[in-house]
Amino acid sequence: MIVINKEKCVGCGLCAEDCPAGKISLKEGTAVYKPDCIQCGHCVAVCPKGAVSIPEYDMDDVEEYDGPSFQVDPENFLHSVKFRRSIRNFREEKIDRLILEKILQAGRYTPTAKNRQGCRFIVVQEQLDELKTLLWNEMPEMAEKIKETMPQYSMFFKFLYRRRRDNPKDDGLFFNAPAVLFIAADNALDAGLAASNIENMAVAEGLGILYDGYLTRVANACPKTAEWLELEENRPIVCTMLIGYPAVSYRRTAPRKPAQIQWR
Repeated sequence: MIVINKEKCVGCGLCAEDCPAGKISLKEGTAVYKPDCIQCGHCVAVCPKGAVSIPEYDMDDVEEYDGPSFQVDPENFLHSVKFRRSIRNFREEKIDRLILEKILQAGRYTPTAKNRQGCRFIVVQEQLDELKTLLWNEMPEMAEKIKETMPQYSMFFKFLYRRRRDNPKDDGLFFNAPAVLFIAADNALDAGLAASNIENMAVAEGLGILYDGYLTRVANACPKTAEWLELEENRPIVCTMLIGYPAVSYRRTAPRKPAQIQWR
């Protein structure tokens, strides 16, 4: 529910005008909340007097600011987007828990459809060896099961398993990254948007990211691995990110094809 402090409310109407669900109106000069809103928090953010709160959320987490909402220099931001690289060579250095928590805040604050906030973030670092052992042990059976429906994936996963079996130091799907982030969601777009913000924040912290689609498919398809990750039936892993400090330095941005833009 939404709580409006009548003593603080000055009846400016900004919350009513900005409410995307139309659940706030003015009555006798004071904002009034109608039930069943999506708790997007626009009313909290727009109120000039701090009269609105959502008790279900941690209101101490709300930050005040005075000025433009986007305070990153546009040229610097575009440069950062152009300069990012998919990292496949990581240092062995572990990532501090506080830094991981900080970059996950970027995912937590990412917009979601109907404000469901349904993304679940599973960070594996301390128990990564346990996950690897479980997953590699399951891979042959999983690859055989998908032989008829997805023959190309089946052949590829069998190849990875044989290579790992013959050379235990071959890290295959993990590229020696010290941490893995799984994003589980019932809406793929929600997870993708969150992953993008998380990557930007990770890069700002000096980390590198690799989106690992193969690992996503394996983790969902291996029953014991899925159980270990405590996956829910209606909320599978949508995105998997390998995270770590890059062991390689890039000197310039990579070229790209011309943008496919249609102006109307």
